[in-house]
Amino acid sequence: MNRKHHVHVVMPVLLTALLAACGGSSTDSASSSSPSKFAGSRQLSATDATTWNSVKFGGGGYVSGLIFHPTSPHVLYARTDIGGAYRWNQKTSSWTPITDGLGFGAAESRFHGVESIAVDPTNDQLVYMATGMYTFEGNGRLYMSSDRGDHWAHVDLPFPIGGNNAGRAMGERLMVDPNLPSTLLYGSRTAGLWKSTDSGRTWAQVTSLSGATMTQDQVNAVGGSAMGVELVVYDTDIRGPHKGNKPAKDPGAATQTIYAAIAPDYASAAGLSANLYKSGNGGASWTAVSTPVSGYHIPHMARADDGMFYVVFTQGAGPGAGGPARLYKFDGSNWTLLKSEDPLNGTNFGMGGVSVSGSGATTRIALGVSNSWGNWNGQQIVQLSDDGGKTWREIEAMTPGETASGWVDDVEIDPSNPDHVMHVHGGGIIETWNASAAKPTWKGTITGIEETAAIAVATPPAGAPYLFINSSGDVGTWVDTDLTTTPTLNPGLGWSNGNSADMAWSDPLYIAGIGVINASNSAAGYWSGDGGKTWAMFASLPQGAAQNTSGESNLVVTARNKAVWAPANSVPSYTTDNGATWTPTNLPALSGVGINRGYRLAADRRNPDKVYAYNSGGAWWNQWSDTAHFWYSTDGGHTFTESAALKGMSPMVTGFGNVSLAVNPNAEGDVWLADGNAMYHSTDSGGTWTKLGNFTSLWGSGATGFVPEVQGATLVALGKAAPGASYSAAIYVVGAVNGQWGVYRSDDGGGNWTRFNDDAHQYGGIGVMAADQNSYGRIYFSGTGRGLLYTN
Repeated sequence: MNRKHHVHVVMPVLLTALLAACGGSSTDSASSSSPSKFAGSRQLSATDATTWNSVKFGGGGYVSGLIFHPTSPHVLYARTDIGGAYRWNQKTSSWTPITDGLGFGAAESRFHGVESIAVDPTNDQLVYMATGMYTFEGNGRLYMSSDRGDHWAHVDLPFPIGGNNAGRAMGERLMVDPNLPSTLLYGSRTAGLWKSTDSGRTWAQVTSLSGATMTQDQVNAVGGSAMGVELVVYDTDIRGPHKGNKPAKDPGAATQTIYAAIAPDYASAAGLSANLYKSGNGGASWTAVSTPVSGYHIPHMARADDGMFYVVFTQGAGPGAGGPARLYKFDGSNWTLLKSEDPLNGTNFGMGGVSVSGSGATTRIALGVSNSWGNWNGQQIVQLSDDGGKTWREIEAMTPGETASGWVDDVEIDPSNPDHVMHVHGGGIIETWNASAAKPTWKGTITGIEETAAIAVATPPAGAPYLFINSSGDVGTWVDTDLTTTPTLNPGLGWSNGNSADMAWSDPLYIAGIGVINASNSAAGYWSGDGGKTWAMFASLPQGAAQNTSGESNLVVTARNKAVWAPANSVPSYTTDNGATWTPTNLPALSGVGINRGYRLAADRRNPDKVYAYNSGGAWWNQWSDTAHFWYSTDGGHTFTESAALKGMSPMVTGFGNVSLAVNPNAEGDVWLADGNAMYHSTDSGGTWTKLGNFTSLWGSGATGFVPEVQGATLVALGKAAPGASYSAAIYVVGAVNGQWGVYRSDDGGGNWTRFNDDAHQYGGIGVMAADQNSYGRIYFSGTGRGLLYTN
């Protein structure tokens, strides 16, 4: 999906206060704070959703960093690679999402990848957040909040951000000078070190270190993910001039001594001779620091109260990088080896996070050991030293409670409680509150964090014993019976992608799903005859399924034991014997166009002999070679006939992820299509069509070539009708009406539409959606990296 930039609407009073706190005014920052021409605010109407909640799964994705405020207890932020950021709520012992209102729908989805967060040590209300999913998508953004993330303003950065690129746990790349908080530094991936002297509103490259910017060829040569300047550390007490053992010098003046870690890729591109540089004059000039190993990454560097630094060197970038790796103590001149991991010694462990507390001979050091999977005697997950690194003990492996090994890429000792140690991992966050115990107790702290990436969601008919089927990346397929508890019904495939699932409408206990087992990249088809309690694998796979396992695949069920499976880039096939055999349909094969293609399938719920298929054309650049096509079947999906009527209306040629097909479960042949640009409706199984005039793409300044800035209609779902409604289903569409993106609902068959969401509930765009058949006004949908959510 094309994702270009828009500006988030921020309340004027808050914005003025924020910019005042940053040393500016609301009038001189119009480019970052004024409303977009496409955005708008309004009062909620009686038909809007009144509550928006997360469906409980719990974690499910990679938290890439934890950021404590150094002086205010319990002020803590978590950044994720694709799902935005969270703030800890001490009162509820849960995490609060703080990026659900960012931006303008799908145009903002890439800004839910958070690469770095920084707090102002002198003001615990002020927080900064650097966002952008991948560096190839363009320059990132800096978000600024004066109320701990409840509201945000932003500026566009002059360099790209890679919140979901490799090495995303490094840092923090973004740092606030504790002596002069209006000064910020940022270590970029491709363009060196950058500095702001006006609280992040404007930025300039620190050419005294290097003025080089890596070319795309140089980035491609290192695998597509440049690491660049990996972190910045100020050599001053980050707790301010009156805290700690070493008062900051010259409060109110910029910190003079600064360190910047340089990745091997940028050092090579910029002609730099070392992996660590030091400035003694606030960044005016830099000198190379001789390090005990070279050519390694420096993912983390922690400063103790006495000014001693503890520095991790790891050969890989991570997440979960293997060895060799080293931990050194550095006093500004001398290096002392504290710990090493080396494959030559029989372990391919790396080192991720490091955190310190205290000073001198009793400095506490917590070290995260990465690529050490499992839980067994002698295993290393978190190593702890209470004597400055002279001796070590393992405090997580083989201890009571939970363990989370592998991606231990950021470890933090709570500044207000050294017995409280936390670390990130591939499924969220884990912590102990008794790190000093001989066997500390660890437990996941993920309440409120929902970071699964939904690929598809399907709802059953009213009265079914479950609410929906969730097909997601990494965690697979789940049958959900309770919105407030972690689901338990699944095929048991472990680390897998669920690409699609459906149920027999007349017999919803029969469920079929498709996906891929990630460890082996092998296709999987599976079914349950009892509503998800027990599962079995299909005995065979259809043509093309084994070779094409991507999310452009989907499946529909027409009756118990009967299904149609459309693998990506393939001819769909059908089964009438529960997957024992598969027979190709007469639909044309879809050749690749540089990205994967697939048919969108939908089963008619009133007549199981009718199945519909839509080919969106593959990609916008394929519009000179192909058009979009709608096909219908009257024999259970065995043979299909194309609708000449829709083809004649020239629907948009676009990618699989930008289109949606839905059938009214209460009326035979009542089909709705979102083609990425507009909405179409047929009441005769696709024989004739009406194009709705409400939805249209937004071709603003961010449009590129034949791709709009915001696509007009990408999702459609039909659910339980409103009491007394003239149409038998409530219709929900994700798209743009009258220049405003949102979720829209119609209760009269598409005659009138009302925006269903508001500016606080945008989630960086919505990727999948289904409507409940039991409750009017309830939809289930995905935000960008935010798991599944639901409305009331």
